[in-house]
Amino acid sequence: MKKVVLIGSGGSGKSTLARQLGEKLKINVYHLDSLFWKPNWVGVLKDEQKKVQNDLVNKEEWIIDGNYGGTMDIRLNAADTIIFLDIHRTICVYRAFKRMMQYRNKTRPDMGEGCEERIDLNFLKWIWNYPKSKRPDIIKKLEQLLEDKKVIILKSPNEVQRFLDKI
Repeated sequence: MKKVVLIGSGGSGKSTLARQLGEKLKINVYHLDSLFWKPNWVGVLKDEQKKVQNDLVNKEEWIIDGNYGGTMDIRLNAADTIIFLDIHRTICVYRAFKRMMQYRNKTRPDMGEGCEERIDLNFLKWIWNYPKSKRPDIIKKLEQLLEDKKVIILKSPNEVQRFLDKI
């Protein structure tokens, strides 16, 4: 595991697992949210997202967490390991809401500077709909990559912990 991608719904634990893996493997972690959001929640244009990701994936080692479906193939094709956090939506919504409360009016460690956390009902709705709106396409992509990549699908917080314990 030298080039690791973490994907999954908001609230699935991508950033937390990325940090923990980075510490265990001694590999730099890149949170796409911190790279693709400018102050006051101004998004980075897709051309810049592509450039940043192409620069990142050319490094010798990395852990990258984040979805950004429009540019996901850049990361998936360059990775040797793909971890999909396929955590139940009730857990994800709970964690996202808890995070919104914990960091309210502050910037999370894995978020772009100047992007203060807020209650975002659209984001919670996106998480709730993720299993039907995003998951099927991700599963299809992962099935196509099984021969060339190590694909790990973790379905519960306990599975995530067991995975970490084995490393």
